[in-house]
Amino acid sequence: MKAEYTDIRQHILDQGKAIITRKGFAGVGLNEILTAAAVPKGSFYHYFKSKELFGEALLADYVAQYLVHMDGLLGQIGKPAAQCLMAYWDSWFSDATESADSCNCRCLVVKLGSEVADMSEPMRVALRDGTDHIIARLAVAIDHGVADGSLPVVQDAAQTAQTLYQLWLGAAMLTKLRREPSALNSAWHATLGLLHLAPASYPLRG
Repeated sequence: MKAEYTDIRQHILDQGKAIITRKGFAGVGLNEILTAAAVPKGSFYHYFKSKELFGEALLADYVAQYLVHMDGLLGQIGKPAAQCLMAYWDSWFSDATESADSCNCRCLVVKLGSEVADMSEPMRVALRDGTDHIIARLAVAIDHGVADGSLPVVQDAAQTAQTLYQLWLGAAMLTKLRREPSALNSAWHATLGLLHLAPASYPLRG
């Protein structure tokens, strides 16, 4: 274990996430994580009693970091909420298209959702709860957009947020399969339609 890593638990999570993002959860053995983190097996089991509990902690940590990322995009000072929402969706292009080129999906919901839902109930619940928090953040942003006038009145912000998240999650999965961004482009246009935003004000990147 290198001396500069003062938070060993977080270091193990970070190293494990880097590998699992590439290979999936089942495809990574404990020894590979230990080697990458340069820690003995005893240190791993001090923080995580099993690989499944490690996976649960990994997903909780990923969601926590993702929500911080969301808050930064959705809470930009001085910008209307609609613009912040579209900046958040725009960030999906970088994440999905870069990962598609390298066959590596950085979104663990896309990468692990189907796998862990059948493998581990605690990990499934961790991802389910995480996506619920993401959708709740989006619903709040939609409400803010209605309040500041950058979005029209929305009858059910929570339902709209869920529809949008499902739309983009599906688009990210198709982008991974196709290795090109047409699904994301479609999601962008569909989002503008659902939010009643003018396409001319929010042109596609590139």
